[in-house]
Amino acid sequence: MPELPEVETVVRGLNRLILKKKILKVKHDWPKSFPNAPKDVEDFMVGAEILKVSRRGKAIILKLNNEYTLVTHLRMTGQMVYRGEENWGAGHPNEDFLNDLPNKSTRVEIDFEDGTKLFFNDQRKFGYMKLLPDFEVGLLPFFQKLGPEPLEDNFTVEVLKEQLSRKRKSMVKPAILDQSVIAGVGNIYADEALWRAKIHPETRIENLSESDFVKLHEAIRFVMNKSIEKGGSTDRNYVNADGSRGNYLEYAAVYHKDGQPCKRCGTEISKIRVGGRGTHFCPNCQKIKKELEK
Repeated sequence: MPELPEVETVVRGLNRLILKKKILKVKHDWPKSFPNAPKDVEDFMVGAEILKVSRRGKAIILKLNNEYTLVTHLRMTGQMVYRGEENWGAGHPNEDFLNDLPNKSTRVEIDFEDGTKLFFNDQRKFGYMKLLPDFEVGLLPFFQKLGPEPLEDNFTVEVLKEQLSRKRKSMVKPAILDQSVIAGVGNIYADEALWRAKIHPETRIENLSESDFVKLHEAIRFVMNKSIEKGGSTDRNYVNADGSRGNYLEYAAVYHKDGQPCKRCGTEISKIRVGGRGTHFCPNCQKIKKELEK
């Protein structure tokens, strides 16, 4: 599943491609991938224009100009492919970026008035695209459970501390992976942020100092922004909106670096399991705290 930087990279690409385009026709073939009634599509989607492409957590939001919105989640194998003056792809990388579309993986085809097209493909059918009135978007259970966005200006050290303190007995890595605590942080970027903040992934929240919260806040924002700059990670099954793979893992400090020397101190990077997830850290730079230092 994509993490926040991959989805953000997709959103930024689509914003350059489909804004102000008017929808001429919509075709769909799988009810779970596109659960809207044909009449709703005809009444509220056909003839509408794309005003904005944004993101909440790992969901892609296409705002229309008629008080309706398309909410898309790519899940494991979803992709959005644009065909027009340029051929662009976003999502799970396979030959569909190059081959003729629609094909057997196409769940939704959106034809625009200018002759360009946007395809939502999903081989395993775990993803979805839903047309909703604007006022219902925020009521989706998925959205209601999401924590604050780590790249927003209102995501302060105080907000991070408040969110994590709800899980004071939890280890820090599982806590920051919890989407109700922070939206969009996944396994790769959790490892990277904890390494940058010099916090052992098994440290309990209750044993983090004020300085730790400050360092972790800076580290989360830094690794997220750096990954967006690098176009996401090549380890995921996700690529940029121009079809190119992200290259964050070439820059990564610890993720998939087990057995290699730490970039900071030279100690061999270790891999363990924390909360059921493979976890990479430096045993020297990231020493576990058994209690809060006074």
